[in-house]
Amino acid sequence: MKMDAELLHSPVVGLAEEEEVDMTDWNLPLAFMKKRHTEKIEGSKALAQSWRMKDRMKTVSVALVLCLNVGVDPPDVVKTSPCARLECWIDPLSMSPQKALETIGANLQKQYENWQPRARYKQSLDPTVDEVKKLCTSLRRNAKEERVLFHYNGHGVPRPTVNGEIWVFNKNYTQYIPLSIYDLQTWMGSPSIFVYDCSNAGIIVKSFKQFALQREQELEVAAINPNHPLAQMPLPPSMKNCIQLAACEANELLPMNPDLPADLFTSCLTTPIKIALRWFCMQKSAKLVPGVTLDLIEKIPGRLNDRRTPLGELNWIFTAITDTIAWNVLPRDLFQKLFRQDLLVASLFRNFLLAERIMRSYNCTPVSSPRLPPTYMHAMWQAWDLAVDICLSQLPTIIEEGTAFRHSPFFAEQLTAFQVWLTMGVENRNPPEQLPIVLQVLLSQVHRLRALDLLGRFLDLGPWAVSLALSVGIFPYVLKLLQSSARELRPLLVFIWAKILAVDSSCQADLVKDNGHKYFLSVLADPYMPAEHRTMAVFILAVIVNNYNTGQQHSAPILLSRLLSSHVSNYCHFHELVIALSHLVEQYESNFCTVALQFMEEEKNYAVPSPANSTETGNVTLGRDSPAIPRLRSVNSYTNLRAATTARTLNKSLQNLNLNEEGGPAAFSPGNLSTSSSASSTLGSPDNDEYLLSFETIDKMRRVSSYSSLNSLIGVSFNSVYTQIWRVLLHLAADPFPDVSDLAMKVLNSIAYKATMNARTQRILDSGSLTQSAPASPTSKGTLIHQAGGSPPMPGASSSSLTNEVPKPPVREGPPSRLPYTPTLGGQAPHSQQFPRIRKMFDKGPDQTAEDGDEAAAHRSFISVSLQTGLCDWSAKYFAQPVMKIPEEHDLESQVRKEREWRFLRNARVRRKSQHITQRGVTRLDDQIFINRNPGVPSVVKFHPFNPCIAVADKDSICFWDWEKGERLDYFYNGNPRYTRITAMEYLNGHDCSLLLTASDDGALRIWKNFADQRNPEMVTAWQGLSDMLPTTRGLTRRVSIYLDRSKQGGAGMVVDWEQETGLLMTSGDVRVIRIWDTEREMKVQDIPTGADSCVTSLSCDPQRSLVAAGLGDGSVRVYDRRMGPNECRVMTYREHGAWVVKAHLQKEPEGHIISVSVNGDVRFFDPRTPESINILQTVKGLTALDIHPQANLFACGSMNQFIAVYNSNGDVISNIKYYDGFMGQRIGAISCLAFHPYWPHLAVGSNDYYMSIYSAEKRLR
Repeated sequence: MKMDAELLHSPVVGLAEEEEVDMTDWNLPLAFMKKRHTEKIEGSKALAQSWRMKDRMKTVSVALVLCLNVGVDPPDVVKTSPCARLECWIDPLSMSPQKALETIGANLQKQYENWQPRARYKQSLDPTVDEVKKLCTSLRRNAKEERVLFHYNGHGVPRPTVNGEIWVFNKNYTQYIPLSIYDLQTWMGSPSIFVYDCSNAGIIVKSFKQFALQREQELEVAAINPNHPLAQMPLPPSMKNCIQLAACEANELLPMNPDLPADLFTSCLTTPIKIALRWFCMQKSAKLVPGVTLDLIEKIPGRLNDRRTPLGELNWIFTAITDTIAWNVLPRDLFQKLFRQDLLVASLFRNFLLAERIMRSYNCTPVSSPRLPPTYMHAMWQAWDLAVDICLSQLPTIIEEGTAFRHSPFFAEQLTAFQVWLTMGVENRNPPEQLPIVLQVLLSQVHRLRALDLLGRFLDLGPWAVSLALSVGIFPYVLKLLQSSARELRPLLVFIWAKILAVDSSCQADLVKDNGHKYFLSVLADPYMPAEHRTMAVFILAVIVNNYNTGQQHSAPILLSRLLSSHVSNYCHFHELVIALSHLVEQYESNFCTVALQFMEEEKNYAVPSPANSTETGNVTLGRDSPAIPRLRSVNSYTNLRAATTARTLNKSLQNLNLNEEGGPAAFSPGNLSTSSSASSTLGSPDNDEYLLSFETIDKMRRVSSYSSLNSLIGVSFNSVYTQIWRVLLHLAADPFPDVSDLAMKVLNSIAYKATMNARTQRILDSGSLTQSAPASPTSKGTLIHQAGGSPPMPGASSSSLTNEVPKPPVREGPPSRLPYTPTLGGQAPHSQQFPRIRKMFDKGPDQTAEDGDEAAAHRSFISVSLQTGLCDWSAKYFAQPVMKIPEEHDLESQVRKEREWRFLRNARVRRKSQHITQRGVTRLDDQIFINRNPGVPSVVKFHPFNPCIAVADKDSICFWDWEKGERLDYFYNGNPRYTRITAMEYLNGHDCSLLLTASDDGALRIWKNFADQRNPEMVTAWQGLSDMLPTTRGLTRRVSIYLDRSKQGGAGMVVDWEQETGLLMTSGDVRVIRIWDTEREMKVQDIPTGADSCVTSLSCDPQRSLVAAGLGDGSVRVYDRRMGPNECRVMTYREHGAWVVKAHLQKEPEGHIISVSVNGDVRFFDPRTPESINILQTVKGLTALDIHPQANLFACGSMNQFIAVYNSNGDVISNIKYYDGFMGQRIGAISCLAFHPYWPHLAVGSNDYYMSIYSAEKRLR
């Protein structure tokens, strides 16, 4: 097995022989290709809850009507001699007629009581019409809406008539009196079940249906005609809910074999095991079991309800087999109605399947309504015969010699069959027949562990498998197993329940009702439980408390304690932990932080769970410097943190936030903010589509709300929970991922709306007041906060400051009967004052008072609806999908695997052919193979390593070109804010499923997919790669910035370098650090101080040696070893350049040299082991762009003087390009960017005249 697994995952499987040696691509990891990146963040489609019985019933009353007239045969039936005589296993001729009748009635009642002991039984022995009427009406009246059973034995009366009549007696037993089925329907009502044990019983079934149809037609006529007699009567119940079981067809007689009981149909329905064993012994196959007689069968030890005994085991096997036959043959809705709705009905229909098998062997066909498909030839009956054979073969030795009973291998064999079905694959196959048997096996402690394991594997196939398992009735069994204390069952039950709740979260109510949530709390606290199962336990608890108040009340306090102290072991665990906590935040927003802080105070050694401490990969940090999807839920949670402590602490904090130094910077509180001049700003109702705060305002607030400015607040630490939340919200509002920023903007606008609610007391008459600004120096420290950069708003501010500073919206006109909402000054208390000083730890917060008004209520509803991310539903989908299935990329026959093999073969050919060209030597590079006008001035250009595609970025957009066909493939907007520009691009996963990374000079990183040929670009994720970019020369292009005085230089923007081998992204630019991001864990892993006061202009890394080379704006080239600490990581500094370093390139092994070029044109070669350059070349001055070919010994320089020079490693000029080909000698514009192809000898050049051209080696080489 181990060898097979290794072969399956081997990258060489499926490759041609000539390509097997090139395994480069197979060993490379993929970035941003998890499901959270490739899937739409939304839940799976909810499955209809067809498995849960909405109208579960109970048969509460049973009428036993026996018309036997013992000793007198009916006139229309000529019986054989001898003939069947036994009634309820009693010979009526062995005692007096009256005693026989009473004994038979008592026995029949006992037989029914075995299946429903709590029902109310009434016997009617040889009754009259009036007695039947009285019995039926009495039982229906007492049963109310529940089901009533009517059992009719007509062996002593004539057969039913074609007019729909059965027979009873007169008072003196001198005449047979007909009883109409129409009258019986009226007396019995609905729902009811009828059992007819008599000859020609099928006639009754047909008549019943005809009378039911007649009733419906009469009701239709009465509904049209109000003068109809039925129109004034109460509506009678529908007969559609009535069930009928008849012993034979309309033209058939009951069997008269003397070896059979006269009431064979009743025996099959009420004593199935006894009649099944007797019938088995009457077959020819029974001769293969020597020594077994009918008398011996009566001595089988045990009880029917004890599965450990032979008789009980047979009954258990019989139940499993009949359930299995029904589930595999019947439609799902019919199976639910007949086998899961009512315990007595389910038992009768299981036994009806046996009656069909036995009675058909005597040319008698039982009938049911609703009608069932034939089941007497089902293959599972052979398994029943085998089980009976094994049991009976042991009887002689058990009874005579007292040997121990050997249990049947039936269940073990059926589990093996189920396992084979799972092993052989499930595509395009019918569901496994053994699923109902797995349900029965859960009752056995011997087979339970294996059954749970196989059930978990089946549920892992997907939501359809969970739906099937629930429909077969698995739910009550796995619910009851939560009461087990067996530790070996814990992982299996957690897995099964995670699958069930992922598909149907409504099961949360059943869990809480039976205290099942305590089971998963104990799993969460078990340190020996595997990490993946503790993750599933967190998910289950999150589902329990999600939108279910009862579940939260039961489990919230202890759940919070367990969640906060839970050891975070992997990304998935952390993800589910955050979701579970977010559900608690949503429901207990007012006191959540109070409880959390109390818990932390009690736990002195408490450590905040963080994935950063995990030894496993795949973790996510929820914050402003992380990719987008994990932040979606955090925005939704922050909006609910309106109060984090008790009212006393809250009021004190708000008072502290009011204090501020005079003469500080301009205020950026929503209470006195207006939007940008180009945008319409209205602090109006939530129905308005305009944002209260513009993006530019938010971005400015975010930058002002630094630690230093927040510390300027008198008496307020930046660690204050309010300040921290406010600061995070500001950063989220300026997030580069649109979904995150949109949600945060809604939260900020909601806060601004609430903070200014008291100020909106009158209609705004002059729209010009919207542009008023706050005074530079407030005259009182008691007024609304004006100077605190990015400080939280003051909900209960004084009227003088708010009414003068804050724009007021028009009041919407309501109906004439209602006065418009015009709160007085101070008419509404701040949110903090709505909370009592002492409250229970987990309650629902303050009641919404009348002062809130309709406007505030509408606002709350608007925010609640709009702040929905779908993240929780998508997270649940993870547990609903298969987790044990072999990934498609490892499945040799999958389309994904074949496409990947094709891409890797293509990559190998590109590398092989390009290497052949570069090894021959490139002597010229001036053959223009592509030229086209770009929509914008090219600023960054990047070749795809294997596709004939080139990405060209201008200021804020990206254009894709097919350089072989000369066609434009796509052009889309990058999403930059105004006054920012794209400064770097990289292809991620270029060898496989390519993504495009763009970096802009505001520090934002964006990842795109579906670009170029698919014409539908989508943003995978985006985050703030560098949050402290220096904005000194923001917006200046590099070619301008590099010629400024060194003191004024900036504008390097953001520079990046990508390591596909490690999944690490190096970022720097107008900052003083080199920040390294781990794209696998999606978190920052290292900040390397540059040790310089100038910007980083170029980055290059070597994954083999863990070195990073950086070129800086002051002319220095610095080498860092990222394995060392921040103070020792700078291992070498070269200061030989006297000007801005345009490019610093760290060559891969074996040379491993550093090549750097400055704007002065001096090219220097460094060996990282030596402190000085080992070679110097001089090129042209005034460089604006430069690139070095990673494979060939070439580098190209672009100049402001409108030419391109290509050099070899010796410094020889091999090409000098000044004019475009085919443009009548048109001069090339000033070079704005250039780049080499990673493999081919191609050079892409962008110029200020919008043109993009590509040059290649001479054609004889290509």
